[in-house]
Amino acid sequence: MRIYTKSGDKGTTSLVYGQRIAKNDIRVEAYGTCDEANSMIGLALSYLKNSSFDNKEEINTFFHKIQTALFHVGAELSTPEGKEVKWKIKDEDIKELEQTIDTWDAKLDPLKNFILPGGHPAGAALHCARTVVRRAERCAVAIENVNPLVLAYLNRLSDLLFVSARYINSSLGEQEMSLHQGL
Repeated sequence: MRIYTKSGDKGTTSLVYGQRIAKNDIRVEAYGTCDEANSMIGLALSYLKNSSFDNKEEINTFFHKIQTALFHVGAELSTPEGKEVKWKIKDEDIKELEQTIDTWDAKLDPLKNFILPGGHPAGAALHCARTVVRRAERCAVAIENVNPLVLAYLNRLSDLLFVSARYINSSLGEQEMSLHQGL
């Protein structure tokens, strides 16, 4: 199988079931942004390869599930309205994000100020992934009749990425910098 098809050379791409649309369509922007977030999560995990800390395997396993779910979100966003969606986000997916947020956040010092994104490269990459997910959410909101669970999942995922960046930084002994610290 060849990687290139040349079918997109004139600025269009195919949705699930073959419908062609412009590459700048909001639907393409939304699922492309989910792919971008997925790649950023992969980058974050790659920074953890040579790190050692408690719950590393649990974190890797959990984020593998997140990356798979993001593919499902992308598949749902790339399925034309009125067509059967092969993979759907479910309430349980959102509940799992919430449970993980609560578990990891309980292990962190309470926030007293805004913090600046950064810390360990993995934590910084998760902060970047969070902002990309926020953009995906903004794009998805613009799609008519989008599944409300997709919107809820993206919203909760950005919260999880914020907490996970803090959790990773804390696990690796990286100190957070508050907004006015060092001025």
